[in-house]
Amino acid sequence: MGEKVVAGAFDLSDRQRYRDKLRQCLTVLERLLAQQRFDRPKNLMGLEIELNLAGADGLPKMLNGEVLERIASRDFQTELAMFNLEVNIAPHRLGGRVFDRLAEELRTSLAYAHRKAGEVDAGIVMIGILPTLDRDDLVSSNLSDVDRYTLLNDQIVAARGEEFTLDIEGVEHLSCTSKSIVPEAACTSVQLHLQVTPGRFADVWNAAQAVTAAQIAIGANSPFLFGRELWRESRPPLFQQATDTRPPELQAQGVRPRTWFGERWITSAYELFEENLRYFPALLPICDDEDPQEVLEAGGTPKLAELVLHNGTVYRWNRPVYGIADGVPHLRVENRVLPAGPTVTDVVANAAFYYGVVRALAEESRPVWTRLPFETAAANFDAACRYGIDARLRWPRRGRLGGVAEVDAVSLVRDELLPLAEAGLDAWGVEPADRDLYLGIIEERCRRRTNGASWQVATFHRALEAGLPRDAALAATTRRYAELSHRGEPAHTWPVGLPEPVPTG
Repeated sequence: MGEKVVAGAFDLSDRQRYRDKLRQCLTVLERLLAQQRFDRPKNLMGLEIELNLAGADGLPKMLNGEVLERIASRDFQTELAMFNLEVNIAPHRLGGRVFDRLAEELRTSLAYAHRKAGEVDAGIVMIGILPTLDRDDLVSSNLSDVDRYTLLNDQIVAARGEEFTLDIEGVEHLSCTSKSIVPEAACTSVQLHLQVTPGRFADVWNAAQAVTAAQIAIGANSPFLFGRELWRESRPPLFQQATDTRPPELQAQGVRPRTWFGERWITSAYELFEENLRYFPALLPICDDEDPQEVLEAGGTPKLAELVLHNGTVYRWNRPVYGIADGVPHLRVENRVLPAGPTVTDVVANAAFYYGVVRALAEESRPVWTRLPFETAAANFDAACRYGIDARLRWPRRGRLGGVAEVDAVSLVRDELLPLAEAGLDAWGVEPADRDLYLGIIEERCRRRTNGASWQVATFHRALEAGLPRDAALAATTRRYAELSHRGEPAHTWPVGLPEPVPTG
C-alpha cells in the first residue's frame, strides 16, 4: 500500500477527487499499454515473506518495533500487527542456480533476524498462522505503530459499520467477532512476483489462477486459529472475513468481497485494474500531486499513485502490479496464495514449482483455462484450502476424451504438474541440479502425503494423546515446529510428535 500513507480525516470532496484521479490513471495505463511503453522481458522474479515473532514458550511477542531497530536493514519491514515482520528479497533473474542463491540469501537474512530478535527474548517463526495466537492478541492495541495500518483499519471498520464476524466450519468450528481487522495479521504468507510483458500477462495470470489449488494442496501450513483445528489452509477464509467491508445485507446482494478469487479468465492486465475500480470503493482516498496525463505527454513515466494505492486494497490471490524500475514501467503478477514456511528449503521448493508450472501452462497450445471452467478453478481452490494434501480436485482430462475429471491433488501434481514444472524451469534456463533438488522436495511431499499442515495436526494430536491439555499441546507443537524449522530440513522429513515424553497428570 506504500510506505508514506499519513493518517488523517477524509471529506466528501476527497473521495470524488480520488475517483476522478483513479479514472485518469486508468486512462493513462490504457495509453501506456497501447503505446507499448512497458519493459521488455527480463525474466525477473521476486519474493516477500511475512513472519511471526514468538518467545521461547511459543507464544506471540508484540515486539516488531524493537526487533526492527536491532535488525536495521531495509530488507525487513513492519507488517500489520506488532508480532509481524516482513522480509523482502531483491529481484533475481530466473535461470542458472537461482533457487540455490535465493535459499542462501534467505537463510542468511532470517538467521540474522532471528539472532537480533533473540536480544529481546523473541524469535522468528515462519508459519502460515501461529497456533498459539489468542483472540486477545488480535486487537487494535496490537496494530503496528504505523499510520497506514491505523488508517486502513479505521476505513475498513467504517465501511463495514459493525463488528467483523469470523465463522469458519472446519474439523472444528470457530465463531467469534472482532472490532478491528487485526485478525488478518494472523495470516502470514509468501508472495511470489513475476515480471511479465503486457502481451504475456493474461496467459501468466490465468495459469497462476489455475494452479492455486495445487499450490495450496502441497503447501498448506495453517491448520489452527484461536485454539481450533479448522481448514488445512485457514488463511483464505480468515483473510476474507477479517477484511470484509460488506455487512450481511450486501453479501446477500452478491456484492464482491475485497479478498476474492475472481470470477473469470482474462485477456489483458487492463481488465483486472478496471475491475478493481468498477467494483471496489476507495478505502484510502489519498491523492498524489502528479498529473499522470501531463507526465505521459511530456514523455515521462507516470507513477499512477492512486491506482497503485487502490490496487493494494483489493486482495486478489493473484494480484496485478504496476511498477517502475529505472524509469521504465513494468507489470508483475503477484502470487499471494502460499503460507509462510515451514523452512527456507520448503519456501524455495514452492517457488520453483510455481515458476516452472506457470511458465509451462502459459505456453501450452491448448491452455488449461480454455478447458477448465473458472468456477471449477475457484471450487478447487476452496477444496485445497479445506483438505490440503488430501484434497480432490477437478482437472481437464488428457487426450481426445476431453471434459473434466476428479483426481487426487497429489496424483495431479506428481503425474501431470511436476513434469510441466520441470519443462518450465528448463525453459527459464534453470540448471538441472537446482530443478531436480527443489522439485524433488515437492515429489517427496506427494509420495509421503505430508506437508506443514499435516505435520502440525499429527504432532498436536500426538501431544493430546500423551496427556497434554489443549493449550499446552498447541504451545508444545509450536515450539517443536520452530526448532525443526530453524534446523532447516524440509518438513516432509520431520518426525511427528514431541522430542521427549510428555508427563501426564
